[in-house]
Amino acid sequence: MKGFESIAILDFGSQYSQLIARRIRQCNVYSRIYPYNIDLEVLKSDGVMGVILSGGPCSVYSPSAPLCDKKIFDLGVPVLGICYGLQATVKLLGGEVARSVAREYGHAELEVTSDNPLFDGLDKNLKVWMSHGDKVLSLPEGFCTVACTANTENAAVTNKEGTIFGIQFHPEVVHTPRGVELLRNFCRTICGCKGNWRMESFIENAVEETRDRVGDAGVVLGLSGGVDSSVAAALVHKAIGDKLTCIFVDTLMRKGEGARVREVFERNFRINLKYVSAEGHFIEKLAGVADPETKRKIIGREFVGVFQDAAKQIEGVSFLAQGTTYPDVIESVPIGGNPSSLIKSHHNVGGLPEKMHLKLLEPLSRLFKDEVREVGRQLGLPEEIVMRQPFPGPGLAVRILGPVSPESLALLREADWVVVDEMKKAGLYYSVWQSFAVLLPVKTVGVMGDERTYENVIALRVVESVDGMTADWVRVPYEVLGRISSRIINEVDGVNRVVFDLTSKPPGTIEWE
Repeated sequence: MKGFESIAILDFGSQYSQLIARRIRQCNVYSRIYPYNIDLEVLKSDGVMGVILSGGPCSVYSPSAPLCDKKIFDLGVPVLGICYGLQATVKLLGGEVARSVAREYGHAELEVTSDNPLFDGLDKNLKVWMSHGDKVLSLPEGFCTVACTANTENAAVTNKEGTIFGIQFHPEVVHTPRGVELLRNFCRTICGCKGNWRMESFIENAVEETRDRVGDAGVVLGLSGGVDSSVAAALVHKAIGDKLTCIFVDTLMRKGEGARVREVFERNFRINLKYVSAEGHFIEKLAGVADPETKRKIIGREFVGVFQDAAKQIEGVSFLAQGTTYPDVIESVPIGGNPSSLIKSHHNVGGLPEKMHLKLLEPLSRLFKDEVREVGRQLGLPEEIVMRQPFPGPGLAVRILGPVSPESLALLREADWVVVDEMKKAGLYYSVWQSFAVLLPVKTVGVMGDERTYENVIALRVVESVDGMTADWVRVPYEVLGRISSRIINEVDGVNRVVFDLTSKPPGTIEWE
């Protein structure tokens, strides 16, 4: 990104690659993820100041093992290999890697045996997190060991020039308590980054870039009320003012969201806002459709049509702005080009520009969610929007398991309102990643007023997460769960049972569809 020092992360398929990038940014250094086989000319043109080779699920001695260009070590910038990245470094430079007799997963005690700038300011004995079944048996010529564990003789290594480093453990995970300090040493001390990646600077840079790119043209933005599109709207508006028009398509939203969006952006921010009431249209198109991916595709297709019709009424538009974030960009590209690895379609990446013949403007596409929230705060958005929980693009349609109808939508909307209301009253709403209701496609027998009932089941989903890549279910206090269950059953007609989802991600996903 123009104006910011950068560290490149070459991704070998690690589940932690995004986490590495986020940890680097915690050090106030911009980071970007590239495929492991990136053309080195790209890294040169991007002016990266250091390279990190990520972990990965493969063994480097496998015939199909992914390996980067060996010339990466001649790029003239420091290189740090993490786990598989260490093993790939050793393999490429002439060392030996083989299957370990004793695999090492989980906590380990690391002993730093030699002074090295990677461990500056850290203790000689550190708690680290290991996850490997292979180990380095012999080092390339000119390399030495700087740290070990009981099971891994070469847990940290470096070359004599101090330009190439490798560690067998994962500094990016919370289970390595001082891992961020190690990454800071690599970025700031070894690579020489000064740490100029700050959200204030990002806003100034993004505003300037947006003005330069847009010029006198008009911009439209699909505003959902979520943090991503809201922050994108505020940022683009700061850059170009009245040349931005936001279109809010009121589809399958939660209770009261349409009115609140209009209040914040139309009345408070004075942004040009075009409101389109389209809930009935979407319900009609979804009639009888139960498959979740089909739902997403129908909603995406119809949204394009409704949005396009609204945009045609605005003159002088050349750009479409979207609240695409960095995880959206990464997740929407199947790993290794294999479509089967795509877990679900993203609603806000691609689609509209091709149909509308507009240039795409994505001012947040280099930011993680926590960074987007900070930008929103600095732009003056209210905390209820900045900390709004993630909401799926297809809306409540993917929280209704089975076909969507006016009745099922109304039932879920009221149940979901109770969840939000009680979580806020308990002071828990803004401290969790997501909390919502799901309407299940089953009915159960119950007793209400001494009469037999046969009604719907609502599932509660409450999870904690940092970036949505992984998540754990929240241990919600029993009294809060009790109030939510009691209110839903008493206040929402057609529900006689409430259950609680105890599934983490993985193996489940956060949303049920």
